[in-house]
Amino acid sequence: MKKLRIYVDTSVIGGCFDSEFAEWSSALIEDFRKGRYRAVLSDVTAAEVLPAPDFVKNLHTELLSLPAQIIRVDEDAVSLVQHYIAHSVLGQRFMNDMLHIALATIAEVDVLVSWNFKHIVRLDKIRLFNAVNLEQGYKPLAIYSPREVISHGSED
Repeated sequence: MKKLRIYVDTSVIGGCFDSEFAEWSSALIEDFRKGRYRAVLSDVTAAEVLPAPDFVKNLHTELLSLPAQIIRVDEDAVSLVQHYIAHSVLGQRFMNDMLHIALATIAEVDVLVSWNFKHIVRLDKIRLFNAVNLEQGYKPLAIYSPREVISHGSED
């Protein structure tokens, strides 16, 4: 069976070091370490991790060292973000949040995981992002928190 490709935004990496989210972020990282899932990361995540504490940077580096896919921002992603802005999904100042969605959409990942409940993991926003994705010829994107995605230690 094909491994799920899971786009990880920066909040999930940092979540490993936050008592509110550590249990589920750490379980997801362990799923990547055990090869249950394949991490998909982007240069947006890399840029967001730069000012973070060393322990966050070190975990990001570890994820990159696993079998992971790296996605780069390109013209298609920027164009899709412009459509999100035109449809008032989010404002320009939330560019990185929209880039995460656009990159994951274009890469056709199985799911994007995030702890950003204000701009990403929110039903009304998910519906708006996916309406634009469909209008632009892309598939809808599944968006969940790590809590709904972790394997709970199952091997299947």
